[in-house]
Amino acid sequence: MARTNVDDEENQTQNAPTRVSTRRDPLVFVCRVFGILTSLIAILCVFVNVVSAIRSFHNVSNVFDGIFRCFAVLLALLVVVTETEWGFIFKFWKVLDYWAGRGMLQIFVAVMTRAFPDTSRERKDLVLLQYIASYLLLGCGVIYTISGVLCIGFLKRARQHKEISRDQAVKDLK
Repeated sequence: MARTNVDDEENQTQNAPTRVSTRRDPLVFVCRVFGILTSLIAILCVFVNVVSAIRSFHNVSNVFDGIFRCFAVLLALLVVVTETEWGFIFKFWKVLDYWAGRGMLQIFVAVMTRAFPDTSRERKDLVLLQYIASYLLLGCGVIYTISGVLCIGFLKRARQHKEISRDQAVKDLK
């Protein structure tokens, strides 16, 4: 009697569907959330620089400030696209594949956003928004640069590759 119970348990485990854990890697999850946060902050920088550029072009004496803001908008859009990790961008700008390079770009955009504040103090809300956007992106850039020096980006890519391989293995088993 005891032997048949063991045989029944073995047959049940052999016939049971294979369950593979689909738990996600916490490092990859945190990096994705941080990338989304960085994208949102870069979009805020785009908004602030567009508004500042429009105001600068209305005032004819600030044309150079407007041109500077246009370049800041383009670079902030590059930050947003880089955070999507679109392969096309990395094909042409290999340095953005490394986190230290991304961090330096973000710091540069933050400095450009902070530069040339409205000296007339007519729009205090816009100046405050410039400060908030620039310091937030500066913080993200510093975190990316330090993480890049510590090779966290390499570790994330390795774990992400492992996660993709595991997902593919689960699909193959099904």
